[in-house]
Amino acid sequence: MKLYRVAFALIVISAALLTVGCSSTENKPSTPAQPAAAAPPQKKEPVLYTGQEAFARMMGLALKWAPDAEPARVESVLTPETTGQDGKATIWRGYFVSPSRRATKTIVCSGSRQPDAPPFGVSPEGAEGAYNAASASLVFSHYLLKTDTDKAFEVAQQHGGEVLVKKDAQQPIIYVLLKDPKGNVPVWYVIYGASEKDRKGIGVINATTGAFVRAG
Repeated sequence: MKLYRVAFALIVISAALLTVGCSSTENKPSTPAQPAAAAPPQKKEPVLYTGQEAFARMMGLALKWAPDAEPARVESVLTPETTGQDGKATIWRGYFVSPSRRATKTIVCSGSRQPDAPPFGVSPEGAEGAYNAASASLVFSHYLLKTDTDKAFEVAQQHGGEVLVKKDAQQPIIYVLLKDPKGNVPVWYVIYGASEKDRKGIGVINATTGAFVRAG
């Protein structure tokens, strides 16, 4: 009989302890979930274009401006994002002429992330310019542009440019596309320098055939 009472008491005590344990767990306030750490913002890299890549984008916008638009000049803009030694730049500027509108238009292709750079993408720049005999004489057919600036750079390197780059590994290079009045075809001017005036050398490359024309 005593054993029965002891066993019964143990059962009652165990049940009480379980009840207290469950109650303490249920009444304990839940710990609020910690917010996930925000991922660090990814740095946006600049987009580099070869001359032909940028030109195709600018030409598309120029034809929307005027169906008869043709290029008169295309140039790269030097930025801290690249030296231009691979034939690429983050900013390109094109000048287009339209006989039907009797006007000229400047269009920019920008892949730059610099705060003072033109808007990212392709956009017109400024108001329309005047159309005259001088601007009309600079026009060339956009179908004649078949050699890209990476190829033009390679050819210019083979004709004296390599020496300049060896002297200065950060040698800046800019590119200008103009019509050669003698051959009536567009040519790439591969300019070893920060500007056309401040230059150490120029290689002139036929933009249709890719052939070396002359050194400037």
